Amino acid sequence: MAALAIYDTTLRDGTQMEDISFSVEDKLRIAQKLDGLGFSYIEGGWPGSNPKDLKFFKEATRLKLATAKLTAFGATKRAGGLVQDDANIKALLKSGAQVAALVGKTWDFHVSDALRVPLEENLELIFESVQYLKTHMAEVFFDAEHFFDGYRANPDYALAALKAAQQGGADCLVLCDTNGGSLTNEIEKAVKAVGKAFPKSCLGIHAHNDSELAVANTLAAVRAGASHVQGTINGFGERCGNANLCSVIPNLKLKLKLDCISDDGMRRLREVSRFVNELANLPANKRQPYVGDSAFAHKGGLHISAVRKNPRTYEHISPEVVGNRQRFLVSELSGRSSILLKAKEFGIKLIGSDKAVKTILDELKKLEEQGFQYEGAEASFELLIKKALGQTKRYFDLIGFRVITEKREEGEEALSEATIMVGVGGELEHTVATGNGPVHALDNALRKALEKFYPQLKEVRLLDYKVRVLDSVGTASKVRVLVESGDSRDKWGTVGVSENIIEASWQALADSITYKLLKGD
Repeated sequence: MAALAIYDTTLRDGTQMEDISFSVEDKLRIAQKLDGLGFSYIEGGWPGSNPKDLKFFKEATRLKLATAKLTAFGATKRAGGLVQDDANIKALLKSGAQVAALVGKTWDFHVSDALRVPLEENLELIFESVQYLKTHMAEVFFDAEHFFDGYRANPDYALAALKAAQQGGADCLVLCDTNGGSLTNEIEKAVKAVGKAFPKSCLGIHAHNDSELAVANTLAAVRAGASHVQGTINGFGERCGNANLCSVIPNLKLKLKLDCISDDGMRRLREVSRFVNELANLPANKRQPYVGDSAFAHKGGLHISAVRKNPRTYEHISPEVVGNRQRFLVSELSGRSSILLKAKEFGIKLIGSDKAVKTILDELKKLEEQGFQYEGAEASFELLIKKALGQTKRYFDLIGFRVITEKREEGEEALSEATIMVGVGGELEHTVATGNGPVHALDNALRKALEKFYPQLKEVRLLDYKVRVLDSVGTASKVRVLVESGDSRDKWGTVGVSENIIEASWQALADSITYKLLKGD
């Protein structure tokens, strides 16, 4: 099979996902990243539907794309008018894009109930629209909307719609599982039937994920003969999303051995996945296959021991191939192997025969029984190891703190104030600070008290704060606090556990400050 064409629709179909709204500048930056992966086509939007997409195509003229062709999306002309006068068709031509993706109806139910035109007239709309655009643009793709539903209901009409597009000069017939409800065997059967009916035509697949089969259906379509693959980064898209290219591409290249993007593009996959999440202002899905943080994370002691000997025991590919990395988690399931590996990761010399390994393992299990968890708090675990080895020192001693939250009347924001007294090298420092909440006030007071002695703390920032209730005894429940801190160079996570949320927060904050000072020594 010839190389597959990867067609990305993150900037159009992906933006229809709930909670996503890219600015024009966001879309330009993403387009540049997608081109860096080596994609064949980047669908920039629907210029006939909104001013933002029109502006994108205007601004996109300054992009220097190396591999991708910019594509504009639109619909077949409206019934009752001339194709050259149709506003949507004119917008496609005005976009300046090299390629048009034209969506048309292939399900007779949609023609009669949504479009409300005679079935034969819809075929004429498809033919005229494709033919007209083909005389003005380099390539025209026909997106056969609801094709698989239409093929199940009335295969003769669905194929007639494809024939109208083919006769109009369509460069590729893209079969769409628009409702995302088709099963894999149905996709494969239908694509084979289309291939038999149109043996010389390029066939494409555009799958939605409403049955959580978009990736599987895409692969099935390729096995059945599709050579044009549409999808989005991270599976963004309307309702349950589209086929996730971050999974589709590795499966095509690594499992089916089909050429789609370069090895260098593959190594950038995780980076681009996280970049798109960042611009969408959405947290990365850590459990996402291939590119997620947990995709190659090992927790069980037996697993870790085996992976140390040979990664193939519990890893289906090498994580570096997709720009990811192997991780070993520390938990109550861990054994000596995981502790040794984490120590190596931290740059700490530790061997299995050291008495400290058993001390660390016993302490770890005791703390996790209390509710501590170190998967998101590796800085706290590094401190635990170094304490067992005598490689830490006390940078400060807490004499005491008090936190007050005051609200004087309804509708007024509560005010938080923290007072803290610490000892550093025989000196006492007594400080007061305010904050947006009690933890913020305590964090400000602690750092304010210590900055006199350790000026480097001025660059430390509290980046994230999470609270997890560990048992079900109402407001008296034990909680686990996870804190993420950072400076200009690094980020680190720390943890605290207590029935008192302020005490748990103090533990995590104190670890965060200690870690910063320790790594600076």
